[in-house]
Amino acid sequence: MTIGLTPIIDFCHQRGRATVTHAVIVIFLEFFAWGLLTTPMLTVLHETFQQHEFLMNGLIQGVKGFLSFLSAPLIGALSDVWGRKSFLLMTVFFTCAPIPFMRLSPWWYFALISVSGAFSVTFSVIFAYVADITEEHERSTAYGLVSATFAASLVTSPAIGAFLSHRFGDSLVVLVATVIAVLDIAFVFFLVPESLPDKIRASGFSWQQADPFHSLRRVGQNPTVLLISVTVFLSYLPEAGQYSSFFLYLKQVIHFTPASIAAFIAMVGILSIIAQTVLLSVLMRSIGNKKTVLLGLCFQIVQLTWYGVGSQHWMVWAAGTIVALSSITFPAVSALVSYCASADQQGVVQGMITGIRGLCNGLGPALYGFIFFLFDVELSDTDPEPQTPQTETPLVPGPPFLIGACLVLVAIFVAIFIPENHKLSDDRSPKSTTVATTLAPPPLLKRSSSVVWASPALALPGQIF
Repeated sequence: MTIGLTPIIDFCHQRGRATVTHAVIVIFLEFFAWGLLTTPMLTVLHETFQQHEFLMNGLIQGVKGFLSFLSAPLIGALSDVWGRKSFLLMTVFFTCAPIPFMRLSPWWYFALISVSGAFSVTFSVIFAYVADITEEHERSTAYGLVSATFAASLVTSPAIGAFLSHRFGDSLVVLVATVIAVLDIAFVFFLVPESLPDKIRASGFSWQQADPFHSLRRVGQNPTVLLISVTVFLSYLPEAGQYSSFFLYLKQVIHFTPASIAAFIAMVGILSIIAQTVLLSVLMRSIGNKKTVLLGLCFQIVQLTWYGVGSQHWMVWAAGTIVALSSITFPAVSALVSYCASADQQGVVQGMITGIRGLCNGLGPALYGFIFFLFDVELSDTDPEPQTPQTETPLVPGPPFLIGACLVLVAIFVAIFIPENHKLSDDRSPKSTTVATTLAPPPLLKRSSSVVWASPALALPGQIF
């Protein structure tokens, strides 16, 4: 009897102590709920906007991404002062709030999706949360685990959502996703402990520090921050565009069935879990942060190129394996970003990087949509079953992916110049000091000697919708 109760006793004993497990559960539940809505989302887009769903999806994503860009530095800075839990609860709540409106009122649903961008920065808070509770040498593994959890949440949820939608209708799928979202909110409220001790919290807050445009202007004064920021922008811009259009691309251009799309997502998810846990851990120990980032970017170029020229099913499936390998880039860059910041700067630095990703979430869908339009690739048709194309497949079926590969190639050249062992506080020049003070809330509390500098961290693949 005692043995049977041991796991429960251990969990209750650890409830007051923040762990990576808490962050993993929050991420899994949030993205599992959204993953269920993969099929219903395409249906609602078609029913609401008819012939303009791809255009409207890009517009919605753009508004949401730009609002995320504006709010991420503010939320990150405030979490450095007031702690992570309250802001984690807020971001999860507002990110999941639109879900029930998918069936209640599609117009309200899309409006809330757009507005929710102001709070859809869960990863910014989660990575700062993980940085608070891990040692520097543990952080790359922890970030890889969080990244793998994102992939795990999408292994089965799209397939489950498609099955439930086919058997019982979209309303049940939305109900299940809403219940899971409520469970996630309740978990944060009742069971997730605070991760940031009072003694290392920032003692002040500056509105200048929370201005995203001010932060972007200031990063140019520090070479390391500038190089990392440019690398993130160039590598995530094509990724954000890919997320916004890829399911429709598979269906309309490559002629995947809904079942094939769900299976493809599951395969990529499983392989990503392996890459972001086992492979990432081995690479970080053997070749270090920077070389792992460069390797991940090389994989990204290969998969984008393959998507751009591949017109056969087997080519897309093969490229999917490379997608999984390229997924190590995000946690590896996160590690590099976190390493540059002190314990009381994690929220601000993560907020800045998430803000750049938010800007990409706005620009990426628009960029891909415009390129598809220029090359006359139609993605707005959502017939129940894809038909065999009557015309010859173009030589380059996916032009945006090839252009994205060129952007990532530039990102590699930029990343080569990122120093491997660099702290913001190591810079003593007037310009560097200015950057450090704008990234950290002034004045700062004196840190305990037991608090170590942060290591691997960045943002994760953003929400599909």
